[in-house]
Amino acid sequence: MTEFSIPTIDIGPYLTPGASAATDEDCAAAARAIDEACRTVGFMQIVGHGLSDDAIAGLAGAIDEFFGLPPETKSQYRRIGENRGYAPPKSESLSMSLGVANANMMNDFYESFTIGTHASTYPGVDLPVDSYPDNTWPDAAPGFRPAVQAYWDEVTAVSRVMLRACAEALGLAPDHFEPLTDHSIDAMKMNNYALPPGAVELDGDLTGMGAHTDFGILTLLWADRVAGLEVLGDDGVWHPVMPADGALLINLGDAFARWTSDRWKSTLHRVNPPVIDGRIERRRSAAFFFDGNHDAVIEPLPGTLADGAEPYPPITVGEHLDAKIAGMKRGVAPADAAREAARVLNAG
Repeated sequence: MTEFSIPTIDIGPYLTPGASAATDEDCAAAARAIDEACRTVGFMQIVGHGLSDDAIAGLAGAIDEFFGLPPETKSQYRRIGENRGYAPPKSESLSMSLGVANANMMNDFYESFTIGTHASTYPGVDLPVDSYPDNTWPDAAPGFRPAVQAYWDEVTAVSRVMLRACAEALGLAPDHFEPLTDHSIDAMKMNNYALPPGAVELDGDLTGMGAHTDFGILTLLWADRVAGLEVLGDDGVWHPVMPADGALLINLGDAFARWTSDRWKSTLHRVNPPVIDGRIERRRSAAFFFDGNHDAVIEPLPGTLADGAEPYPPITVGEHLDAKIAGMKRGVAPADAAREAARVLNAG
């Protein structure tokens, strides 16, 4: 068994206009490293991503501004039934996106705020509002929207660079995924674990964010350099992971696992920040989810299905996301999550 590690990959060569692995050895090396990371661990951290310090600092400040509001004010921005807006502590269960129930069904103690693409993001395209709902912006935190949108614009560009690099890592044309992502459902979930006294009871085991795989294509994570994130290795052990200074953590979602018939991994992970002197240690994160078009069909990519391998049944991105979100928010277990659920239940 090899030692568990998350590789660091410089994607800077892909930020050069016109760069591709077909013409640039630095890009080719990055593509090979991406393939290796996706086949072995399903996680990587990227440097050379081009995200500005101002955008990152603005995002951190926006998270502090909103989550510092009184609970009754934050609750004004809560949405029921749509994956946008505020979610208070213990209103979600990520493990139920795999059908793995907690002792108390909705037990994840973090609070979050989610924004994303909406139908008017893509003018001229007829899109279902359920998959592309409007955002709720908190006017009680006036600096929140401009700072979050500035970060959103930059991280969206990074996600598209990463997808081109992933296409070449799979031996596909760099624009292979464009027809599947030209009206992508993108979302960003900003999370706060440093809850005020009395927000959750600190007796017994706490679940910060339950074990889960991400749902879409790629997740780009900014996070404080604080303990809590754990990734399940092939050895059945939960391994602590912390981003390097200035790096973004990238992990694959279920769409890539299904597209590649598990040649590339959508890896199980969870978050449990430490409790120090009776208080949950401050930890913030923002996960940008690049999920793909709602009507894109997830089926085996050319050259990825090994002889004798069993492909996943075809499903659209919208259908897949709906099933996962129903588990997370309403406790309705997805129909085809038994394999990953068993890994969670058998983990050490």
